[in-house]
Amino acid sequence: MSSLTVIDLPLAGLKRVQRQRLADDRGIFARLFCAEELAAAGWTVPVAQVNHSLTRARGTVRGLHYQRAPHAEMKLVSCVRGEVWDVAVDVRAGSPTFLQWHAQFLSAADGAAMLIPAGFAHGFQALSDEAELVYCHSAAYAPAAEAGLHARDARLAINWPLPLLGLSPRDAGFAWLTPGFEGVSL
Repeated sequence: MSSLTVIDLPLAGLKRVQRQRLADDRGIFARLFCAEELAAAGWTVPVAQVNHSLTRARGTVRGLHYQRAPHAEMKLVSCVRGEVWDVAVDVRAGSPTFLQWHAQFLSAADGAAMLIPAGFAHGFQALSDEAELVYCHSAAYAPAAEAGLHARDARLAINWPLPLLGLSPRDAGFAWLTPGFEGVSL
């Protein structure tokens, strides 16, 4: 019996991962990651890094981040406390869904995650105070390969559910897309 159900989302390679949660009078148990079950969804390498974030204020946006090849990474993003609006933007050069975005509500209550393939920018908006995420990455962070998109970029036209608050100086400093942006090659 599978503990993870993988659901295709509208952008090629982007998936929602629903966890089977076992509950009893003590609480719940759920598997956060299973290489064997996620292999069919495209996760075929070891987890290289696991990160945790705590976002204290509702409305805060983190992202939109990605890494360029050869450090491009797949991410499995899980909300373990509170609720977020998780966004993935296709930045793959030549993709039929280039610069299209998709968002999913993730919460500790529903136990779902978003599986984001390499070549996507990722960010989220906290919909609750004290929103915590755990991210599994297929590649280690490489500062020289880091890149990002501005969360307010009109070309992306992301419909954030709340007014944008709390962009870090790094995220606020990402340039807006130019007509010459061709995406990333993997």
